[in-house]
Amino acid sequence: MAKTTRHATYNLNYHIVWIPKFRKPILEGEVASRVEKIFRGIADDKGLEIIDLTIEPDHVHLFVSAPPKHEPSLLVNWFKGISSRKYNYHYADNEDEKINWARGYYVGSAGEVSSDTIQDYIRRHEEDEV
Repeated sequence: MAKTTRHATYNLNYHIVWIPKFRKPILEGEVASRVEKIFRGIADDKGLEIIDLTIEPDHVHLFVSAPPKHEPSLLVNWFKGISSRKYNYHYADNEDEKINWARGYYVGSAGEVSSDTIQDYIRRHEEDEV
């Protein structure tokens, strides 16, 4: 379903996958629950919609919708950077408990453009011109 901002109609969805440093299987139990809560807070703060989130012991799958002003690399930086800082500040008592993400990530786009979406955009644009 298309979303709108003041000047854009969009349907931008990204599938992002990343791993903890050294692919350590640390994302289990309470750690995974805390990380999920942090991810959802980031999405709320940044105006993003988490469509699906799967946290496996050694990697994260995030399916997120974002407005066109946010490039995929910025989304990755937010989720990885903010989550590790918040988790490590609030929950890690020593170096062994810290979450550090590996540098790389995967991002793919997903979405659809139907003729109805295009027609709706044209119709609304014509109304703005009148």
